[in-house]
Amino acid sequence: MARRGAEPTATNGRSGVTGLRRSDRFLAGLQAADRIILVSHVHPDPDSLGSMLGLAHLVETRLDRPTLITRDGMIGRAENRALVDVLHFDLTPIEEVRWADGDAVVMVDSQPKTGRHTLADGHPIAAVLDHHDTPGELTGVPFVDVRPNMGATCTLVTRYLTDQQVPIPEKVATALLYGIETEVTGYPREASVEDDNALLQLFPLADKDLLAQIRSARLPHSHFECLLQALQSSFIYDRLIVSWVNPLPQPEQAAEVADFMVRFEEVDWAVCGGVYEDQFILSVRSALPDAKSGEILRKVVGDLGRAGGHDRRAGGAIPLTSTSPSAIEDLQSELRRRFLKALRIEDVRGSRLVPLREMLQNLQT
Repeated sequence: MARRGAEPTATNGRSGVTGLRRSDRFLAGLQAADRIILVSHVHPDPDSLGSMLGLAHLVETRLDRPTLITRDGMIGRAENRALVDVLHFDLTPIEEVRWADGDAVVMVDSQPKTGRHTLADGHPIAAVLDHHDTPGELTGVPFVDVRPNMGATCTLVTRYLTDQQVPIPEKVATALLYGIETEVTGYPREASVEDDNALLQLFPLADKDLLAQIRSARLPHSHFECLLQALQSSFIYDRLIVSWVNPLPQPEQAAEVADFMVRFEEVDWAVCGGVYEDQFILSVRSALPDAKSGEILRKVVGDLGRAGGHDRRAGGAIPLTSTSPSAIEDLQSELRRRFLKALRIEDVRGSRLVPLREMLQNLQT
């Protein structure tokens, strides 16, 4: 079900420039900068990567200013790594940025103080462009354009490029198209009319062979180990399936498991969680329209950590003071209890997705 409308529910009201399009105001706020540094959330996904590449192209074309696209944390998902590799992204780890006077920071596909990035507080943010419903600390940011009714930040960036009549090169179009695709796939679709219009606009400009290569990225051995462990650990509680994977080989694999599990015809909700380094990573998926997954996960996580997302997809992370088996089991039990309460499911005994007897039989054959 497509979401209606394309106007933002949170927009820039602080630039002091009136009568201009938002893309005009965005560029006007960067006129005095010597260099524009683009930052996003930790473990950047295709939407954030495509958005940063598109904005870099916009700034370089319209303002003739140098740009720097950063990477916050690792890129673990096979398709995301393929996107970076085949399009030859030039990414600078954020901890290696040599900051200078005259730098302007643009935060893309994320918001300040959401716990989803490692940008130091000492770097003032000139602009924020995002589509997430996750509330951030936007006080004092000169330019803000947050559109939670859009399915992807790449859609917003495509609008900026179109408004400014900037030709979109093949590489940029491919990244923007794939970024939108990854955000609006699944059913029910979390897409607005503007997302669909952007897809139609970008498709003729994109490299279809490279898109196919990205979509069919080769998978590492850890992908199958993770999926096997998830299948063996999954329990069903009414219309909810919960999978624990400890440890997670990569943080993004919690989302891969949840994406896979929510397609099970007997459930409406899928939750995957697991330990990655000193954090407990959570991913939630729903097959229901207007599920408010981000809101539910924020309620479940509470003051334990950070969480947010969209109607059907959400993610979060909880800092761990201990990774001992007993501490992890206690946290899993508490999270399970909170999920059942948030989804109004009676505290019933869960049933295994794959019965233990069958698992043992498979091991013996």
